[in-house]
Amino acid sequence: MTRKSGRTALLWGAFLAAHAVVAWLGWVLPAQPMGDVVLVYQPWSSAALDSGAVVGITESWVYPQLALVPMLLAQLLAVPFTGALGPQAGYLIGWALLVTLCDLLGFAALVGRGGNRRRRMAAWFWIGALLLLGPIAMYRIDAVTVPVVIAGGLWLAQRPRVGAALLTIGAWVKIWPGAVVVAAIAAGRRSWQVLLSAASVTIVIIGVLLMLGAGGNLLGFLGMQTGRGLQIEAVGATPFLWLVLGGAARIEYSYEILTFQIAAPGADVVSALLTPLMVLVVAGILIVGVVRACGGAAWQRLLPPLTLALVTGLMVTNKVGSPQFHTWLIPPVILWIVFDRVRSRTAALLVLALCALTFTIYPLTYDQLLRAEALPVLLLTARNLLLVVLLVHAVRAVVRVPRGSATPT
Repeated sequence: MTRKSGRTALLWGAFLAAHAVVAWLGWVLPAQPMGDVVLVYQPWSSAALDSGAVVGITESWVYPQLALVPMLLAQLLAVPFTGALGPQAGYLIGWALLVTLCDLLGFAALVGRGGNRRRRMAAWFWIGALLLLGPIAMYRIDAVTVPVVIAGGLWLAQRPRVGAALLTIGAWVKIWPGAVVVAAIAAGRRSWQVLLSAASVTIVIIGVLLMLGAGGNLLGFLGMQTGRGLQIEAVGATPFLWLVLGGAARIEYSYEILTFQIAAPGADVVSALLTPLMVLVVAGILIVGVVRACGGAAWQRLLPPLTLALVTGLMVTNKVGSPQFHTWLIPPVILWIVFDRVRSRTAALLVLALCALTFTIYPLTYDQLLRAEALPVLLLTARNLLLVVLLVHAVRAVVRVPRGSATPT
């Protein structure tokens, strides 16, 4: 019991220390890795509190409406610090505390009392991924969805309705957790229960939003995503970056979307083709998953690689390549370690490498990337190629999921 308690205490201590380090790095590293928190999250939430201009309700918004909830909660947590440090510094601390609290809840769902070896290994993976990815793992709205997906994915095993409900709420914060719901349905884990739970939660959320006056802005986040250009960090933008390096293309800032995009002949065509390509890739992965489920593949062994394949497919075919997207890769690997540890090793190593490469690009060499210098372009190229390798590996793992029951979690 003493050894077990010591291991558990070490895990919790390392998890808290990792958050402290990553939160501090956000204050000292270049390229403003905390920029979105104070430049957009704080104004959006302040406007909702002060002027009644509520993004997603009174005006169209780039995120699903529930993304405003953590931004408002950060305002509450910032109150004790605002007087002494000012509104921006106070809000940054409030945001870091919010993400840490959410992660602690997710960590509790994962580790429990620390008795399960696979769950401890998954916890150490989370700690390593957090440190390797750096401040972007905390100072973006995506960070709030990570513990939601971890807890929801784990609960699919014993409480599929609760797990599906939590994942659906996460999808109304940032769309990507919906991939886990879709994967669970395709994997055959009480599919009708998962589907009905997700549909019920969605209906309730939509009803509340309509009563609040969302109306025509209800699905505005979908239209704003399709209207984006080709962001410089997207996989599809990689060849154009080399053209920028040679002077045949350029990088421009979009004030509408608040991101850097490629301006070059053919870039708009590639951007337009990526959305239908995404649909085809996701559909193809789901078909493979359903075939394997119908062939008797154990759902616990099928769900993690299928989720990882879907999430990676969304990233590879996305016209946006924001560094925070790499937080999406962490929960599927955690589920994979818990449900099928032996087959998770390659994916875990690939994701850790992707986190480290992403950190070297943003924020460490991002200013040089905007100037199209050779080193960050090379790093970004390697990162994007490795992302494609991860997609191939995940699909291959789905195809090779064995039949039969999985080991209990």
